[in-house]
Amino acid sequence: MADDGGGRIPAGRAIKEARSLVEELAGRRAEAVSGISHGEDGGWTVAVDVVELSRVPPSTDLLATYEVVLDADGDLVELTRARRYVRGQADED
Repeated sequence: MADDGGGRIPAGRAIKEARSLVEELAGRRAEAVSGISHGEDGGWTVAVDVVELSRVPPSTDLLATYEVVLDADGDLVELTRARRYVRGQADED
């Protein structure tokens, strides 16, 4: 998936690719992107949130954040589930 402009894909394209990969490999619909960071090697790490278990009411849904690591060409390097949480649950700092 090489980019025409020097081998590094732009952030928007990395997000689109990461969402697609999570949907394909984890079998879940991507609900949101909660983070993106640019790596020193020219690649990207994208955090994609998905609903793992729908509940009633939706405020009790079980969500997960998947971290997708892409190289500078947009190819998958790593896909991991970083965390699971209930919708609306705040992280403790």
